[in-house]
Amino acid sequence: MTSDLIRVLIVDDQALVRGGFRILVDNAPDMAVVGEASDGAEAVELARLNRPDVVLMDVQMPGTDGLEATRQIVADPDLTGARVLILTTFDLDEYVIEALDIGASGFLLKNTDPPQLLHGIRVVAGGEALLSPGLTQRLIAQLARRPGPSQPSVQFFDQLTEREREVVDLVAQGMSNAEIAGLLFIGQTTVKTHVSRALTKLGARDRAQLVALAYRHGLTTPP
Repeated sequence: MTSDLIRVLIVDDQALVRGGFRILVDNAPDMAVVGEASDGAEAVELARLNRPDVVLMDVQMPGTDGLEATRQIVADPDLTGARVLILTTFDLDEYVIEALDIGASGFLLKNTDPPQLLHGIRVVAGGEALLSPGLTQRLIAQLARRPGPSQPSVQFFDQLTEREREVVDLVAQGMSNAEIAGLLFIGQTTVKTHVSRALTKLGARDRAQLVALAYRHGLTTPP
């Protein structure tokens, strides 16, 4: 296995699902499966053993679930290079916000087309967050139906400049760097700089966690 391959750990309690993902990933010329886990505890153990670049993580599993496994992987200082990509269904949307909040780098629906899944792995492995626009919009709609916080702590974002707050707001709405650049009439490199500075100032792991923070602290209001 060459060092430039994207190392993928597959986590799902269904052997048939894991097998399908393994065939798909192993057939990609720039990827290789380094392990399979059937529950969260095994996922954490294999992540520490095999140091994957990307962990494809199911949420609902017997024993240690995907959320707890994600929390442990993200918190492990020896696994700073591992990115967790949540695979979910619409019924599991309520778990996705928590997953992003604890450090998952993105999420995809389980019925995503194979090319999109491989693209998602590459995006996350490259250090970017993967926020599926369609699923993001459904999450926002679901948040809008929930009782809001009595005192949204917008002050949490006081350390950001006005432009950085604006960019974070647009990120939370599911917009890409290119879309934000077009809307604000600025370059994509400038957008990346604003996002990077916001990450540093807020202590967020990545772009995905900015979304959870924006909704948790009331910077972005669900439509």
